[in-house]
Amino acid sequence: MKLFLDSLWRAVAYCLHPRVMLLSLLPLLIMVSLAWAASYWLWDLAVGSVRGLLENSSVFAMVWQWFVIFGVRDLKSVVAPLVVIFTVTPVVVVTSLLLVSFMMTPALLSWVASRRFPDLARKNGASFLASLGWSLLSVLIAVFALLLTLPLWLVPPLAMLIPPVIWGWLTYRVLTFDVLAVHASRDERLAITREHRLSLMCMGIVTGLMGAAPSLVWASGALFAAAFVVLVPIAVWLYTLVFAFSSLWFAHFALAALAELRGRHVASVELNRAPLVTFESTSKALPAVASAQPPNSLL
Repeated sequence: MKLFLDSLWRAVAYCLHPRVMLLSLLPLLIMVSLAWAASYWLWDLAVGSVRGLLENSSVFAMVWQWFVIFGVRDLKSVVAPLVVIFTVTPVVVVTSLLLVSFMMTPALLSWVASRRFPDLARKNGASFLASLGWSLLSVLIAVFALLLTLPLWLVPPLAMLIPPVIWGWLTYRVLTFDVLAVHASRDERLAITREHRLSLMCMGIVTGLMGAAPSLVWASGALFAAAFVVLVPIAVWLYTLVFAFSSLWFAHFALAALAELRGRHVASVELNRAPLVTFESTSKALPAVASAQPPNSLL
């Protein structure tokens, strides 16, 4: 818990630094460009297709009639954009995470290491290709989990719990690997993951819940078309900052855990050597003591 809270407040302090704000601009520009292009070319088509499916669905026909009875006649025009938003949101989240992972995490990790752990040796336990493969595999598993649990999102409590848990698992998998890839060996990375799995998973879930906040801004852009162009970049920037904060939190936690692990290893090695040194020094001193005694002193 001490390591958990210590790395948390350090990540908050670092995240407010102008350097982090500047680093977040490049992923922001890329994501905004992609979002605007997708909105311009695909938004009307996607909303129209979803609205057509809702109007022709026999499953939702009774639902629309029930809302008409209560005076809500054009609910489909509101539901259709929300369905598109909730469908696109996982793509935005995953893309933001990957952009931050490959464009910001190395710079933030190097910054944290140079300021707090300048003497921490780099063992290069994983290459860039291994990190890329690990990230893509984790994304595929997360997307499969999202598709598998999609029907459960219709239940309000589960809709608020399942996505953050999946995002948390994905964040924990990707950032733990990326943060330890340079400084830790493979065995050290596995040891830290086993020892601190619960804390790392909790960190991922917390950041996953934080990632739900930009979704509200994103959804507001669908409801208020006039502000859509402004709200979407704000939501994307918030996604970028959330994942930048996640990178800093995982960097402080994992590097401190690595330094502690190596410190324990050095202490155990010195402890194992200590009895051997004492025995050798005692055995060398025995002949000198014996020779100093008179020959008849033992009688």
